Amino acid sequence: MRFFYGAAHEQFEPDDLLEQAVAAEQAGFEGIGCSDHLQPWWEGGEAGHAWIWLGAVGQATERVAIGTAVTPPGPRYHPVVIGQGWATLEAMFPGRPFLGFGSGESLNESPLGAEWPSPGEQVERMREALEIIGELFAGERVDYRGDHFRTEGAVLHTLPARKPPIYVSAFGPKAARVAGRLGDGLWTLADPDQAPEVIDAYRGACDDAGRDPGEIVLQLQFSWADDDAAALEGARAWKGSQPSEFYTDDWHEPRAMYEHGERHISDDELMEALIISSDPDVHADRVREAADLGATTVALMNVSGADPMGAIEVYGEKVLPALRTVRA
Repeated sequence: MRFFYGAAHEQFEPDDLLEQAVAAEQAGFEGIGCSDHLQPWWEGGEAGHAWIWLGAVGQATERVAIGTAVTPPGPRYHPVVIGQGWATLEAMFPGRPFLGFGSGESLNESPLGAEWPSPGEQVERMREALEIIGELFAGERVDYRGDHFRTEGAVLHTLPARKPPIYVSAFGPKAARVAGRLGDGLWTLADPDQAPEVIDAYRGACDDAGRDPGEIVLQLQFSWADDDAAALEGARAWKGSQPSEFYTDDWHEPRAMYEHGERHISDDELMEALIISSDPDVHADRVREAADLGATTVALMNVSGADPMGAIEVYGEKVLPALRTVRA
């Protein structure tokens, strides 16, 4: 079991996140993942460029895995450019990069002027992009004619020895089956109502393709502070990310998204979706519950707006050691 630290570009400035990443490695996290956004989920948030930031993280840290959670193909990023980016990271920091890969959200693509596709088209676009990136990582010169992407003799001129693993984000069985056929692992939310079906679909697709299942990354968000009220207040902005329709439908105005989330998500619902507590034991218990869903890696995004560095310290001193203690 590995524990990754999630850096929230939506909530913190890039230089603050770099300080968090260094502290997270020192606290004992095995990986650093970060969101890859053009806009935050609420007005007044942040949105540093993930790829540039990852280069700084690779230089500032020594051993942790580094990657996104998650990068989408689409108007923002052509799959050839994604392949080039991760080949470069691998060439600079061998053995450390991973590519978290997903279908994206309107929030980050529609501002570029493209129409937002249906959920089925989103998954098909992701599939095409994975096919292109896989061929590029294999060293092939790629001529591709798809419904969503085209290439003309595309090739990676800087090709590292190792192919960075691709962990494919999925919230439903269709995307999970794409992950099983074309990815090196699955990335999904640690939702006990949703994760088992997604994991089963992923494993079934691996079996059908004659492949062993890869990494299963389950994601949680956590907010710690000296008292529960401060921990809740520090994470309140994330109501803007909670409605499920934000991940499939054409929502791309941060102010409207937060107002919608504030109206429809109660404090109790937010505390159920996120780990929000001043008690390290509560954090450890919730992470164990997530791990027991079938994770090989748990990605823990720090949304502790009240005290993010204090939260890392608490995880390093109390939560991670408790998680690594063998239970009777």
